[in-house]
Amino acid sequence: MIRAISIRALYAIVLLIAVLVLNFSMLHLAPGDVADTIAQASGGADPEVMDQIRRDYGLDQPFLTQLGSYIVKVAKFDLGYSFFYNRPVTDLILERLPATLLLVISAQLLALIVGVVLGVISARNPNGLTSHFVTGLALFGYSAPVFWTGILLLIAFSLNLPIFPSSGMRDVTIEGGFFAHTVDVLHHLVLPVIALCSVYLALYSRLCRSSMLEVLGSDYVRTAKAKGLSEGQVVYKHALKNALSPVITLAGLQFSAVISGAVLVEAVFSWPGLGTLAFQSIIARDTPTILGILFFSAIVVVIGNLITDLVLRMIDPRVGGKA
Repeated sequence: MIRAISIRALYAIVLLIAVLVLNFSMLHLAPGDVADTIAQASGGADPEVMDQIRRDYGLDQPFLTQLGSYIVKVAKFDLGYSFFYNRPVTDLILERLPATLLLVISAQLLALIVGVVLGVISARNPNGLTSHFVTGLALFGYSAPVFWTGILLLIAFSLNLPIFPSSGMRDVTIEGGFFAHTVDVLHHLVLPVIALCSVYLALYSRLCRSSMLEVLGSDYVRTAKAKGLSEGQVVYKHALKNALSPVITLAGLQFSAVISGAVLVEAVFSWPGLGTLAFQSIIARDTPTILGILFFSAIVVVIGNLITDLVLRMIDPRVGGKA
């Protein structure tokens, strides 16, 4: 187990360096730079001022020199300085990170739990009403963009039926202690979580249904039934444990897609997370902040994949035996 984790951690470091180089190269090749953005925001600048700005940001150096300097700074946990927000990028990310993690983890857990439950129920009665409902849910959820789902939820439950807030993460008028503020955050969280998890709920429920149907038809399940075990013991003690492996694997692979989907959801609901920060930074062409968000998102995805490997090893020891 320790050896396998060490190997994957080494691969993760190499992957992060590759992501860092790729992101920096792509933004470097894009037209314009920080000096152009600052000049445009201020209504223009003399060539001497532009050259001074480029010298201040190190943009007058060769590409490889800039790349090497940036990698060294990142190794020291320095993601640069945002000229738009006039703050260190690391501080901006750490300030917005809790909101995004709350949204992403809540949506992923809800999609997994509800998707597995629906998949198991529909697999136990593949020709029943629940099975057809899961199929229809998968078709609708997978085909509907998350921003469209979010807009529909806003219209339905914030405008027509004002049950949930339409934007933000907190109500500044709320008074009270920790419990009152926690309830307020959860109240704001409901619609963004439903919008973000809709696509992945459809995927997990459909995959769990297919995996359960395959496992329920295997020889060891028939043997367990022949021994007189109850249907609940067969399904939840023997079949579900093996049927969960592909679902958890897909959840790990989809973690990066959940983060990218959070950008759209945060923009729709004005959720104060990394997605909103990325959207505003792209509009302002704040290159240091964009690079920092991309790199930090890669770290979150890598950590999510490592956690997925660990969970798979705990659920199915045969995975650890192959490593």
